[in-house]
Amino acid sequence: MSPEMVSPIGIFDSGVGGLSVLRAIRALMPGEDLIYFGDQAHVPYGMRTIDQIRDFSEEITKHLLKQQAKMIVVACNTASAVALKYLRSRFPDVPFVGMEPAVKPAAETTRSRKVGVLATPATFQGELYASVVERFAKNVKLFPETCPGLVTQIEKGELDSQTTNAILNKALEPLLKEGIDTIVLGCTHYPFVIPQIKRIAGSRVRVIDPAPAIARRVSSLLDSNRLRNQSDRIGRMRFITSGDPVGMESALNKLLGINAAVDSIPWITNAEHNETSLLTKNDAISTS
Repeated sequence: MSPEMVSPIGIFDSGVGGLSVLRAIRALMPGEDLIYFGDQAHVPYGMRTIDQIRDFSEEITKHLLKQQAKMIVVACNTASAVALKYLRSRFPDVPFVGMEPAVKPAAETTRSRKVGVLATPATFQGELYASVVERFAKNVKLFPETCPGLVTQIEKGELDSQTTNAILNKALEPLLKEGIDTIVLGCTHYPFVIPQIKRIAGSRVRVIDPAPAIARRVSSLLDSNRLRNQSDRIGRMRFITSGDPVGMESALNKLLGINAAVDSIPWITNAEHNETSLLTKNDAISTS
């Protein structure tokens, strides 16, 4: 096998939400090595500016490429909406897979022609979402909801708390009154509360988790770029956070049921040059 085949797949998100994508990739391709970066120092990205999200995404991509990543999965809807096109222009030789709200399958299967979309404000305001709506939702009415506070609850591991359920009830109640029969999850954090969403929405409402489709896209790109790991062994997983490693270790246990050590790589700020960079053991990579 070539060195590229045995290199890891790099995955990043603003926090632990992208673990839902990692889970799907792991299930479909257990032989692939995976490196996951959760930028918990800056979560949630939905509250950040476009320039900030692009800077964070570029810096994390550089770090993952230094770890020999053969592909980058932007497992964050917000980062995909505002930074994916930019990343592809900055790193033209790197295969990227980003998140796209699953409006197409929702539009193809809805009976009521009414679909709820749960996502962050940055996702709804991005060109990617507008493009998806233009292409696939011409004959469907979409009802967007931003679910303020839900990402924070999931980051804390509070999947079924009173506060989490109150947030979901407030978001879903107006959608259900409108007669939606399908819910699109436009944030990678949200699949972790699918049981709570289904409990509120009822069995007649379909909830679309985008992670399996993203995993299939990763698999297809590995084959088309001849990057699939052909080894029979189970792939290794490495986890990195820019925040509290103990907190991410707890999240890994709660969300995925695994016990794993987490490396911590903090951000540093150069106030004189208005730059941020990731501080590694060997160097710090600057961004402007």
